[in-house]
Amino acid sequence: MRFRNRAQAGRKLAERLRARYEAGALPDPVVLALPRGGVAVAQEVARALDAPLDVVVVRKIGAPFQEEYGLGAIAGNDPPLLDEAALHDLGLTEDDLAAVVKRERAELRRRTRRYRGDRPAPDLHGRTAVVVDDGLATGSTARAALRHVRSRGPARTVLAVPVGAPEAVEALGEEADEVVCLHRPTSFTAVGLWYDDFEQLTDDEVVGALTHHREA
Repeated sequence: MRFRNRAQAGRKLAERLRARYEAGALPDPVVLALPRGGVAVAQEVARALDAPLDVVVVRKIGAPFQEEYGLGAIAGNDPPLLDEAALHDLGLTEDDLAAVVKRERAELRRRTRRYRGDRPAPDLHGRTAVVVDDGLATGSTARAALRHVRSRGPARTVLAVPVGAPEAVEALGEEADEVVCLHRPTSFTAVGLWYDDFEQLTDDEVVGALTHHREA
């Protein structure tokens, strides 16, 4: 299964989630997108569920010598969620990542302000939090997002993605009450390989999608 773009993937995912909603499995949903790419997928889901759309901003923590080598992630004001095994293999400690964490937390706050403005985060108490991204590779950012969302008191958490690495999908079943993933290719490699168009979204496009949904 391949997807033309994030919007088409979102519509496919929305069909599956709408069926779960109509079966009573997603009461009082709030859709929370992982920006940037997850917003284009989540917009379709929120429309199908007639639900509010917001963001949960997460930043990957990369190795000091190679930013793309992910060692963990942060969400909100939560402590960093680190891959202890990877740190051990590289001979690094949490202190070695202090500068990276500080920089990524500043960017996290900047993006949160940019995307949400002065609006408060939605109250999740007693609701179903549907966390949406455009795919799962290692699952580190989704794990941080789910733990942050759980701390806000939802009755139920659901992770929903169009495509994901099987091992990541399985592992995140321990973090969410339910994981909905349309395609789990055994030869995964990278999220972008399962999209014909995987162009990065800009901050302006994220803000535009959130604004459009609120006003619709």
